[in-house]
Amino acid sequence: MLSRPFCRLVLYIICFCCLTEFANAQSCTIGAASGSFGTADVLAGTSIPSTTTFSVSCSGTANRTVRLCIEMGRGASAAGPSGERALTSGANFLDFEFYSDSARTQMWGSWGSIVTAYGTGGASFDLALGSTGSANQTITVYAAILASQTTAVPASYSWNGSSPGLVYGYVSASVCPTGGSTTTSSGSTWTATVAANCNISTSALNFGSVSSTIASNVDASATVTAKCTNTTPYSIGLDNGANASGAQRRVRLAATANFVNYNLYTDSARSNAWKTSTATTSCTGGASTCALGTGTGSNQSVTVYGRIPPQTATAAGLFTDTVVVTVTF
Repeated sequence: MLSRPFCRLVLYIICFCCLTEFANAQSCTIGAASGSFGTADVLAGTSIPSTTTFSVSCSGTANRTVRLCIEMGRGASAAGPSGERALTSGANFLDFEFYSDSARTQMWGSWGSIVTAYGTGGASFDLALGSTGSANQTITVYAAILASQTTAVPASYSWNGSSPGLVYGYVSASVCPTGGSTTTSSGSTWTATVAANCNISTSALNFGSVSSTIASNVDASATVTAKCTNTTPYSIGLDNGANASGAQRRVRLAATANFVNYNLYTDSARSNAWKTSTATTSCTGGASTCALGTGTGSNQSVTVYGRIPPQTATAAGLFTDTVVVTVTF
C-alpha cells in the first residue's frame, strides 16, 4: 500500500486585543455670584462699580480641557421698564450691568440656553483638568450701576436670578454655547441702598462799592443751590454769620472793630429775615424764615436777598462776612 503524503494545515488564529481609552464624561458645578453695591450715591451722576466672584468645579478625563460657556441672565423678575437688567424696589428701579472685563466694556449676557436670554451672549473660559482629572476656577464678575440716574428714589433695591448658568463640554471645534451639558447656580442676589442725601453750593453775595455815608438801602442777591435725592424733603437755613451782634448780621473790615450792618431775607420784598432751621418740612425759626423744598435729583436754586440799610461806615476798605448755610433732610 502506498502511503500518500498529506498536508496538515495549521490554522493559527491570531487574536488582537485592541485597547480603547474611553473618555470619562465631564461633570461641572457652578456657584452663585451674589454681590452688593452698598450705599449708592446717585447724586454724583457717575457709575457705581462693584465686583464679586464665583467658582466652577469640573471633573473628567485627565489632561483634557473643559470649555465653560457661562451665561448671566436679565433676572427672574427684576427687569427695568424697557427690559433692561435692573435692581428694583417696588416700581422703582436702578439700571445696572454685569461685565466680563475690569474696564466694564464687555457686557456679560446670555444666549438663552439656560437662563433668560439677555444681551449678545455670555463669556467663555477654558479649564484644564490636569493629571488628576479635576480642577476648579474662581471667576470675577464686574458689575456697575449705570451713570446718570440722579432721580432714583431713596430705597433698598435688589436683583435676583438663577444666574450664572453654565454650558460645558470638552474643547472641540464647537463654540459656545453649542452642545455640552448644562447646570445653573443655586441663584444669585445683588443689593443696593440709595440713602436720602443732599449736596449744596452757594454763590457770593456782593453789595459792590458804596460810599461811606449810606443814605439809602443797598440791595444785592445770591443763590443757594440744593441737589437732593428724589422725593427727599429738606429745609435750608442760614446762620447770623461770623461777625453778628445778637441777631444783627455784620460785615467786618479785616480784623478791626469796624463793621457795617446788613440783613438777609427769604423774599424779594425783604420782609422775612433768614434764620437757621433744624427740621426737614418746617422752618423752626418761624414761618418764611427758611427755604423748604422736596428733592428731584436735580439742582434746585433758592435766592438769598441781601440789604444794607442806611448807615455810616466808620472806615474804608473791604468788608466781609462768612455765613454758614445748612440743609436739613
